[in-house]
Amino acid sequence: MPSNFFEGGLHGENAHADPLEVFEGLQWDTAGVKPANCPYSVWQVLNHMIFWQDFYLTYLKGSVPVHPEHDEDSWPVEIAPSNETEWSDAIVQFSKGLQEAENEAKKDLNEMKDTKLKRTRGVILATLMTHNSYHTGQVALIRRIIGAWPPPSW
Repeated sequence: MPSNFFEGGLHGENAHADPLEVFEGLQWDTAGVKPANCPYSVWQVLNHMIFWQDFYLTYLKGSVPVHPEHDEDSWPVEIAPSNETEWSDAIVQFSKGLQEAENEAKKDLNEMKDTKLKRTRGVILATLMTHNSYHTGQVALIRRIIGAWPPPSW
């Protein structure tokens, strides 16, 4: 599988929205709105995405991350950021993680990075990419529900 597959996929292409664009233009206080009957706010989804992106990047960098005891432990309790700086810092952290993933996609995709589960760099990148894509769709839906869609550049 060529590295440009991941470079394009990490930023969405075709039917997949760019995971950075989906947060574009959303105000920090709106990011914490949790619609009725919706399990999460955009803030919570973003932090869940950061958690797992960092988790997979740890493997890609040659270390073994600590898996949460329960998957629910990868979801933040806080529904909203406390201020604009916290929101913008989270966006920057997520963006930097995407850049790190792009850099990893330029390396040997067949290199074994998770010996326990026998996963190569390419398999881990595919997992990260699809996880981000799945939750990007959730963010788009939540933004539609709260009346904060589409992003300004769309």
